Amino acid sequence: MSVSNAPRILEKKLFLYLTEFFAGMSVMAVELGASRLLAPYFSSSQIVWTIIIGTIMIAMALGNIYGGRSADKNPDPGRLYGRILIAAVWIAAIPAVGKYIIVGISALLIFSVSSNFLIIAAFAACMVIFVFPLFLLGTVTPSLAKYTVGNLQESGKVVGTLGAFNTIGSIIGTFVPTFVTIPAVGTSVTFLIFAGILLALAMLYFFSAGKGKRKGGAVTALLLYLVCCGLGYSDSFAFWENNLAYEGESVYNYLQVKESGRSVILSTNVLFGVQSIYMKEQGLTGMYYDYAMAAPLMVEGKAPEDCRVLILGMGTGTYATQCRKYFGDMEMEGVEIDEKITALSREYFHLPEEVPVTTYDGRAFLNAVEEKYDVIMVDAYQDITIPFQMSSVEFFYLVKSHLAENGVMVVNMNMRGSGEGNINQYLADTIAFVFDQVHTVEVPGSTNRELFASDNEAILDCFEEKRLELDKTDLYAMMERTSDSLTPYEAGGYILTDDKAPVELLGMRVIDELIGDEVAYYKEIYRERGLTGLLEAF
Repeated sequence: MSVSNAPRILEKKLFLYLTEFFAGMSVMAVELGASRLLAPYFSSSQIVWTIIIGTIMIAMALGNIYGGRSADKNPDPGRLYGRILIAAVWIAAIPAVGKYIIVGISALLIFSVSSNFLIIAAFAACMVIFVFPLFLLGTVTPSLAKYTVGNLQESGKVVGTLGAFNTIGSIIGTFVPTFVTIPAVGTSVTFLIFAGILLALAMLYFFSAGKGKRKGGAVTALLLYLVCCGLGYSDSFAFWENNLAYEGESVYNYLQVKESGRSVILSTNVLFGVQSIYMKEQGLTGMYYDYAMAAPLMVEGKAPEDCRVLILGMGTGTYATQCRKYFGDMEMEGVEIDEKITALSREYFHLPEEVPVTTYDGRAFLNAVEEKYDVIMVDAYQDITIPFQMSSVEFFYLVKSHLAENGVMVVNMNMRGSGEGNINQYLADTIAFVFDQVHTVEVPGSTNRELFASDNEAILDCFEEKRLELDKTDLYAMMERTSDSLTPYEAGGYILTDDKAPVELLGMRVIDELIGDEVAYYKEIYRERGLTGLLEAF
């Protein structure tokens, strides 16, 4: 169909260019929405981003091929706008059904996949949820090229203009979800907004074209969209939870606060772990924070209450709260990249206002300040792994440069792996390359290991002396257990650098181990008694 025989709305080609613009914008918005939909279940690591980008590129490539062939075979713009209509409804349905699909795929794969579970599950979820609508949007550019090019003399200009509109739309579709819609209204509503834009675009074409049957299809699509709005307007990723004090999103994280009679817990991932905890009775947590409190006792020449402490990865301030409770009003300072977590720390976790928290990346903060600290705690995690820039030799030299004389660095290592070359071995070897003294302690009942590092050879003697001076309280007993478990670390050659720090892959291996351990019991039931036995076990 030439433009001269097309509906009047296409005669000046502006509508076709706008179609390219909004299609490009929507593709990028869906891609960013995909990362936020998957992150609470699979993390937002570089590996997951690779899966998302790769899957979307596959869909777009296939769409390009099909769109070009379809336009050559039947050059009817109505077919393209029909595909856009279907894509809009599919994208609108993602908030309503996407979370259930992810959980369902994970449940199926967890009993059939023995390794790389997160990678395979994330890829399968992407394929099921996102390939089809993005395949349909991938047909837009070649189809529009067919409809807009009137003669060969103007083909370069027309295709260039289409590309420009697509690129500008993609730029807007990158920034708006990240900085506006996702922080303001959440991932679910973001999908609905961009689905609505595509729906409006297609409906405008069909009602302008005046085609009765296709008008009926557009009205049906609108009704389905409204149903999806009613079912999908939810920011709950942990839809099975009914006692959450808070659930929401920030620029960086999915955030979940759960409150019980004894504690308040922050999680940044639906499926894995506890990021911060506050004990309502203000006692010890029974977690790694308790062991980390040995660090102020290791600083030679200073009483614990006189130590200046910096926490990189402040979270909700559990470590700061505990140190101030047991050692007095120590000078504490925190760095936390997510300002929403800091706001939650004040509202739900009772972090005192007099404890300053800087909203910044931990490494960037150290590069920007000159201050020295007696204790620096490194507890920075990005979902289920460590930011690579805070795991390298260069980073730990930077930390060392900010330690006062006899200062101590304590690092929480949250993924205790097994086998040669696991992530904690890499981290510990890297730290031992920088510091003369490195000692570790395993945290029972968890996957955590605490590491203490210093250039002062007397840190253990200092620790023993100061812990024996403590009052006979729960802290005294805790430090006694820590003393009994401290082990000098024997360094190897696994070194992480800014140039080479594959922390995502190393972290995924540990997660595979943890998942395997957790489901081994149920796998055995499934092998012996099948699905019936598994349901009975639950």
